[in-house]
Amino acid sequence: MERSLTMELVRVTEAAALSSARWMGRGKKEEADDAATTAMRTVFDTVPMQGTVVIGEGEMDEAPMLYIGEKLGLGYGPEVDIAVDPLEGTNIVAKGTWNALTVLAVADRGNLLHAPDMYMDKLAVGPKAAGKVDIDAPVIDNLKAVAQAYGKDISDLVAILLDRPRHAKLINEIREAGARIKLISDGDVAAAIHTAFDEHTGVDIMFGSGGAPEGVIAAVALKCLGGELQGRLLPQTQEEIDRCKKMGIADLSQVLRMEDLVKGDDAIFAASGVTDGELLRGVRFHGNKAITHSVVMRAKTGTVRFVEGQHRLDRKPHLVFNDR
Repeated sequence: MERSLTMELVRVTEAAALSSARWMGRGKKEEADDAATTAMRTVFDTVPMQGTVVIGEGEMDEAPMLYIGEKLGLGYGPEVDIAVDPLEGTNIVAKGTWNALTVLAVADRGNLLHAPDMYMDKLAVGPKAAGKVDIDAPVIDNLKAVAQAYGKDISDLVAILLDRPRHAKLINEIREAGARIKLISDGDVAAAIHTAFDEHTGVDIMFGSGGAPEGVIAAVALKCLGGELQGRLLPQTQEEIDRCKKMGIADLSQVLRMEDLVKGDDAIFAASGVTDGELLRGVRFHGNKAITHSVVMRAKTGTVRFVEGQHRLDRKPHLVFNDR
């Protein structure tokens, strides 16, 4: 992949953030998601690349754009796989709460796991604890390993996970171990990334299950940051089991490690804040101007850039803010 692609891709997440942020707090998550998807699709086609969506809004018959298999880019340049979540946290935007992002991940063709839309059990940590945890180990052992890696007591640790009934046993085990917990309503891509920015976010480890596509996107971010995500697919139906087998995963107990989720030595991750969060600020509107806050990173170089963009809205015809 070309170095210039990193800054081209942040324009894509910025456009999606600008469009979806107009729907913040208005209780219309579908409209917010559609606005992000439309803007992202439009700007993608100005990027010099030959991209194929491998994780997107669904199959061709489910999504009008950014569907799995869709071709993106100008048709020349690097051949890449693309994973997108045009709006990570549609409910967050609808309610106007924290940590909604527009996110994408890119890797050389064939290097991203084509994760089906099903649950995945996940364990994520930042670079200091990478290689020291195991998704099959007891909760207490993983907490001890992270505490040792960070030079902390377990009582100083913060574990983050989705606030779901399915996590009741896991929450009890974390509390019994003495660690603190941050429960979130949505947005486990942001949660996984936060483990690699512990000094800013206060988060040390992520536990629990969430979407498998989001797991791949988060793995790309952690690959760039030197962190680690381990996962295991959790099919709920025979159809999902069959999809795992088509992916070559016959053993459903198989642990997916970083090299399974994102192969090779290079990948790019970009995200822009839609609503305020611990790591990224949300979009600020000032008349015909808006300010975005983004992060873009590349695995090959280890470069992490925080980008503040100032945008003249009257010069961006692809940004549509009208009600429907």
